[in-house]
Amino acid sequence: MISLDTYRGNVLLVVNTATGCGLTPQYQGLQELYDRYHDQGFEILDFPCNQFMGQAPGSAEEINAFCSLHYQTTFPRFAKVKVNGKEADPLYVWLKDQKSGPLGKRIEWNFAKFLIGRDGQVLERFSSKTAPQNLQESIENLL
Repeated sequence: MISLDTYRGNVLLVVNTATGCGLTPQYQGLQELYDRYHDQGFEILDFPCNQFMGQAPGSAEEINAFCSLHYQTTFPRFAKVKVNGKEADPLYVWLKDQKSGPLGKRIEWNFAKFLIGRDGQVLERFSSKTAPQNLQESIENLL
């Protein structure tokens, strides 16, 4: 089970990602957010997920290499997780219980985003199609 204790007191953006998706270029916008706000107590937690048409293939090392090479990402990346179904990671079960989305509690696709305040409360859920730059105001309001 993934623990967020390390990140206690920070504003968190939790994102399920994929390296072979049409939305993969969102990594660039995520890195820009991270660069802009990290020093103010903002963290992005990247959870690769292969549940959507197998768009996150490869090992952790391959995913890290891809993201470093193409998007120069420096935010924390975790092991692959499942976000839906009986095998969903407990973190994602909790996130979905806190904020439902267009498909109820189901994650609709890669790059769904959850914004968590410094107090550990899930405050907003953004769809996969929400571009990272459109989160700036929400993030700034929490910093």
